[in-house]
Amino acid sequence: MENKIYLDNAATTKTRPEVVEAMLPYFTEKFGNPSSIYEFASQNRKAVDEARGIIAKSLGADISEIYFTAGGTESDNWALKETFDAYASKGNHIITSKIEHHAILHTCEYLEKHGCEVTYVDVDENGVIKLDQLKKAIRPTTILISVMFANNEIGTIQPIKEIGEIAKQHNILFHTDAVQAYGQLPIDVNELGIDMLSASAHKLHGPKGIGFLYIRKGAKLHSLIHGGAQERQRRAGTENVPGIVGLGKAAELARKFLPGEANIATLRDRLENGILKQFTNVSVNGNRNARVPNTTNVGFEYIEGEAILLYLNEKGIAASSGSACSSGSLEPSHVLRAMGVPFTAAHGSIRFSLSRFTTAEEVDYTLSVLPEIINRLLEISPFWDKKTGTCRPVTIS
Repeated sequence: MENKIYLDNAATTKTRPEVVEAMLPYFTEKFGNPSSIYEFASQNRKAVDEARGIIAKSLGADISEIYFTAGGTESDNWALKETFDAYASKGNHIITSKIEHHAILHTCEYLEKHGCEVTYVDVDENGVIKLDQLKKAIRPTTILISVMFANNEIGTIQPIKEIGEIAKQHNILFHTDAVQAYGQLPIDVNELGIDMLSASAHKLHGPKGIGFLYIRKGAKLHSLIHGGAQERQRRAGTENVPGIVGLGKAAELARKFLPGEANIATLRDRLENGILKQFTNVSVNGNRNARVPNTTNVGFEYIEGEAILLYLNEKGIAASSGSACSSGSLEPSHVLRAMGVPFTAAHGSIRFSLSRFTTAEEVDYTLSVLPEIINRLLEISPFWDKKTGTCRPVTIS
């Protein structure tokens, strides 16, 4: 059955019609290279600068502090790799958390092979970084703290302002991966003490393949991609004008409709509370009091999350799992492991992420089909004793 209900907006979002409309002319009649000097190209340069201005305003930043990239992953790589390179004379130590996106974690692993020392700070049972541990991890050689604004699996928001203050007290650069937060939450980089921030258009109803990195004036990052003099000689390559225009339009609309995120949170809570009322073998993963408005991560004990997703797909519902089982691994999500979520719940964790296009009817339909799916899977679960309605002893080697 073709998916009709899309509840995986933390993975990517539908591009808004207004965004597509704004982009279209730059594929056809406005196709000039913005780095050229003739008027036909200068019109495109103006469009790029307008988009940069919209994004800067949304962050309380200066227009010269916004650099366009191919997306969040490139922005994260740029922030970490080039800080390590540019500040080598000061030190080689980076602090991050155990629940970062793989764009951060895998980049850290790469840097460790090249002489970088990385401390991975623990989180509590709600997925919130342990600030005392972060403070203790700081060394004279620490050059960067990189902690995500909001987690992509559970939606938990980190204490960004407090981290910014800690970084400033110790004269350390602070980077945040805000891919899941930008467009959903108000962000002021000066108020929060953020020196670098990554974001991606396709998470806020913009196009794929375009994002940005905010770099505070004074941060001496080198170029990650070498070639031409684009992006003030810091990011080579002909500008993706349609994508940049689309990102600017998506950012403009996200800021305009930011108060409407409360409606998304209401629908999320409707889905979440409905699930909690229907089942006894379920719990919510993450901080229910401080998270992005569109995400809930629920753990169904004693059953496999991938199986739930397959049955939901048959019902026309797209969601995602907090488990890596789809890749053939028996290991649950690194985020849930770091939070200490029990083995029996981590493997059955499902992320539902909504958008402004989600309706109450879609939420109610999802709630209506879940009992049949969950009960069917409990019937065949090796951990569930249907006679007693309890879990059999589980041995984990």
